[in-house]
Amino acid sequence: MIRLLVFLMSLGLGFIGCGGDEPEPTTSKAKSTLGVVKPSATEPAGEVAGKEEVEEVEEVAGEPRKEIVWQKDGSKMVLIPAGSFEMGDSLNEGEKEEQPVHKVELDAFYMDVHEITIQQWRKFKGGKPMEAWAKAASPGNKHPVIGLKWEDAALYAKSMGKRLPTEAEWEYAARGGLVGKRFPWGDEGLDDEAVPREHANFDGKGGKDKWGDKTAPVGSFPPNGYGLHDMAGNAFEWTNDWFKYKYYGKSPRKNPTGPKDGDEVNGPKKEHVIRGGAASLNSWALRVAKRTTIANDTFHKVAWIGFRCVVDVNNRGKPQLNPPQKRWDVK
Repeated sequence: MIRLLVFLMSLGLGFIGCGGDEPEPTTSKAKSTLGVVKPSATEPAGEVAGKEEVEEVEEVAGEPRKEIVWQKDGSKMVLIPAGSFEMGDSLNEGEKEEQPVHKVELDAFYMDVHEITIQQWRKFKGGKPMEAWAKAASPGNKHPVIGLKWEDAALYAKSMGKRLPTEAEWEYAARGGLVGKRFPWGDEGLDDEAVPREHANFDGKGGKDKWGDKTAPVGSFPPNGYGLHDMAGNAFEWTNDWFKYKYYGKSPRKNPTGPKDGDEVNGPKKEHVIRGGAASLNSWALRVAKRTTIANDTFHKVAWIGFRCVVDVNNRGKPQLNPPQKRWDVK
């Protein structure tokens, strides 16, 4: 009797397994260890103070997640898909260093949705205090940290297990999937400031831009096509590339990382590229092709400079903790 019952049950299971439905995509629960802070007696300077819990996350098998939270500094990050674009001033209205227009191909990466805030900077052990003028210009915890040198931004990124974006990554992300446009939102607004003020904080006031001679809290304006806020205005942003006037004529096509060193632009000093415009400058600086750098040691007080970070995507489609610094590819 028992043998007969087992036989009938096995037949039933066989019929259940013969359905024609397609299998559903598999998801797996994984413990994310990205940027988990584990303070100890040997914790190096440059870590974020405090202990954070490991976050349980849903992942779709074989696909990079569209959004992540980098636990080491709490930054929300979005996936910037691999692709190609025409880098430079295709409208022929900018400076000579924005030419020639050239095609660039990039691997996927994650980028901070917002500029690094004062609150995040204050939690960063090893971060220098902001100067009085910077505190006055960016007056709240949710405002971008400004008045930083490139070395300050690079140290923060490295300590968080992230890095600064290359100049090509920055422009590709700022364009948000648009092709050949002047601003992250399109072409409108070169001569009429009313349009940019709906999208960015720059010198003056009007529309959504109500901060005048101050930065705005990050995320006060609509995001671009990739979900990134303040890629135009609010604060200039450091990139990882040295500034070289004629680099575009030598830039590699695949994942360019900038020249080995830069031109002497700040007296005898070489500086890195800044992008995006600032609340202290006019709408001309908001153009996605606009590239510039520090012309003198007081330039920080004129062009307020902050930053955001990126992380690589490894060959398994996962965010890469502590990515290696990319090698310089052009002398």
